[in-house]
Amino acid sequence: MNKFLKIIGAVAVINIIARLFGFLRDMIIGYQFGTSYIADSIFTAYTIPNFLYLVVGGAFTTAFISVYNQTKTNQGLFIKQTFTTVLVTIVALIAVVLLFINPTIDLFFGDLTEKERELTQNLSYWMLPSTIFLVLSTWYSGLLNVNAKFHLSSFSILIYNAAFLIISLVLYYWYGPVAYGIGALLSAILMIGFLIKGYKKLDKFPIGFSFQQSESTKKLWLLALPIMLGGATIQFYALIQRIFSAMLSDGFVSAVNYASKLTQFPQAILMTAVTTVIYPMLSKKVAEKDETAIKNLYTTGLRYLIILLVPVTLFSYFYAENLIQVIFEYKKFTLESTAITTPILKIFVLSMFFLAANTYVTRFYYAKGNSFVPVIFSIINVFLINISVIYLFIDSHGAMAIAWGTFISSAINYIMLAIYANRKFELTFFNKWNKDFWKVFVSIVLIGIVTYLSSEFLIFEYKWLTFIVGLSIFTISFAGIFLLLGIKEAKSILVKLKGMVKSLIK
Repeated sequence: MNKFLKIIGAVAVINIIARLFGFLRDMIIGYQFGTSYIADSIFTAYTIPNFLYLVVGGAFTTAFISVYNQTKTNQGLFIKQTFTTVLVTIVALIAVVLLFINPTIDLFFGDLTEKERELTQNLSYWMLPSTIFLVLSTWYSGLLNVNAKFHLSSFSILIYNAAFLIISLVLYYWYGPVAYGIGALLSAILMIGFLIKGYKKLDKFPIGFSFQQSESTKKLWLLALPIMLGGATIQFYALIQRIFSAMLSDGFVSAVNYASKLTQFPQAILMTAVTTVIYPMLSKKVAEKDETAIKNLYTTGLRYLIILLVPVTLFSYFYAENLIQVIFEYKKFTLESTAITTPILKIFVLSMFFLAANTYVTRFYYAKGNSFVPVIFSIINVFLINISVIYLFIDSHGAMAIAWGTFISSAINYIMLAIYANRKFELTFFNKWNKDFWKVFVSIVLIGIVTYLSSEFLIFEYKWLTFIVGLSIFTISFAGIFLLLGIKEAKSILVKLKGMVKSLIK
């Protein structure tokens, strides 16, 4: 457990810094352009590249890790075959999208104004090629993770987000908003360069081309395609959000994006830290047929997600307006921008745990070689339940209907995944490793009460003072209540922190 915590802690810290740079980029876009058509164009242009990066890169990397740990063939040859497959696939996809860039924009974002369409197209010419390097970076990260170099893959995201921000800001004075497209491409190149250098230092199998097919490559495709489809349906959340928000008045595309990104920030940090470490471990345990370890991992990961994400959800809900004020409300991001973003954020934050848990539980399906059931569940929830909720409420609730769709469908999706995992794989959250969950539940209720009271009665004219006081009370109650009720994870983290402090003093 201590080793597990140490690895997750290191990855989490790097992820926090990396995500901060990415989040800072969105803050600066809000500062520069608020909820104008320029901000809408930047976020719109990044939608398809980000969609392909997460879907294609994530699918091939997940499939690669699974097959790599189970393959009985030459692993060096399999690495070359996979590299070739990933590169050829993503280059072909990007070439097709670039060739049909105008029809693609019309298909997904047909309601754009002429100025917004022109800027979106110019940004896309830079952002789309960056997807090639991003997808390859994801695959290299998987390669490093199977060699237990988790920090390198996490650090590469830090390099990407930091470079993206710095390059865009520097070039903005010469190229205007298009600088964000140039920044996306150059930072992706830096990211892949760092990962290539990191892998070479391991002195493992060389990377090269091989068009030879084997049983392992067939398994790769058989696993990757349904994962790709499942990942696509999940990423369609963002695409659907963009499409429906574009139907509303100007500014709602960026308002939904700001609220969604603010929700994704803690969720992505904690979920990535847990899944980055657990999935390679899980794949090995499945290959070894160690069912006890698999069940323990399932419970452990979900406990961490609940302990870390649910209290953060409560804080984000009660302090939604204050969070937007201290993070975004500057210059072009006006009081009006805060007013339209706050109610959207309050609903989006409710989906944080469910979105993270869906990703986490799905990894167990993939490791078990069952990638079709999560796809079916995702299709039902993303395209049926999600869109139905939006259609039902968009006239009466506006952009909030988009957030409601995400929350309701992600919650139902998690319930479906958990029930099937219990029946098919005998994976359950409530078992001998989780006897004291009542303590976690009581702790979260008490933290919620304290956070609510502070958000209601400790409001100051200075927004930063409200935030600092609220965050301080939340942090103290979070740590104090968990420790007071004897939550084992809190004790383990405290011991680890004491050890770090002692080592720094020495």
